[in-house]
Amino acid sequence: MTDLLPPIAMLGVGSMGGAILSGLAHHGAERIVVTNRTAEKAAGIRLDGVESIALADEPDGNARAVAGAKLVVLGVKPAGIVDLAREIAPHLEPDAVVVSIAAGTTTASIEAALPASVPVVRAMPNTPSHVGLGVTGVAGGARASADDVALVARMFEAVGEVIVLDESQIDALSTISGSGPAYVFLLIEELTGAAERMGFTHEQAATMVQGTFRGASELLAADGAEPAELRRRVTSPKGTTERAVAVLQEARLGEVFDRATAAALARAQELAAG
Repeated sequence: MTDLLPPIAMLGVGSMGGAILSGLAHHGAERIVVTNRTAEKAAGIRLDGVESIALADEPDGNARAVAGAKLVVLGVKPAGIVDLAREIAPHLEPDAVVVSIAAGTTTASIEAALPASVPVVRAMPNTPSHVGLGVTGVAGGARASADDVALVARMFEAVGEVIVLDESQIDALSTISGSGPAYVFLLIEELTGAAERMGFTHEQAATMVQGTFRGASELLAADGAEPAELRRRVTSPKGTTERAVAVLQEARLGEVFDRATAAALARAQELAAG
């Protein structure tokens, strides 16, 4: 396999970490070692080329995992990130890059727990990473070089697309791509409900709505036109779609999404402030 990633350690593999790990295992790396607290969780990771350590059986497993690792992904809950960084600090390679996927935890707070030579890069992936169609925001901390950020971006390209941005924008990104799948699922829920109220069965409604969302997304990706242009192509003058779209536009969806994303951003800032 070409373009192998350097040795990787993943400390804590939850749902999102599992999606990333699956993509990395298929992409290929010189070595992948992961740790989890319980033997049951460690045993559940069965991927070729991945060594899975249970900390219950090997308390110093994190130290062994990071030995020789160029990329060290911190996948525990946000409240435990800084403590984990402090635990592994003496065992990191001098050229290691530490990657955090924790919401609301700044690179500066992690850097403070690490040796001065070790850079930190923050990443915000989203749930479609599970099917290789994720969007991940990547931001380097004060010590991260352009090469460090590029390496982390290459790692997340194993599960989808990557946007490199300043850390000041990462919470805003989380309100769009991070929370965004929930907005899409909500729209699907509501349109499915409307179809059912028109007399369709749940199965018929789900087929219509989910197929339409999937097909529209694929058409957008394949065509290359702007969404507004594709919408115009569906909307015949004085036709049924034009009448429906007028009702949706009267609801001022742009303002609704502005309020929704502002609320999510305010919550992200509250979390970051502790």
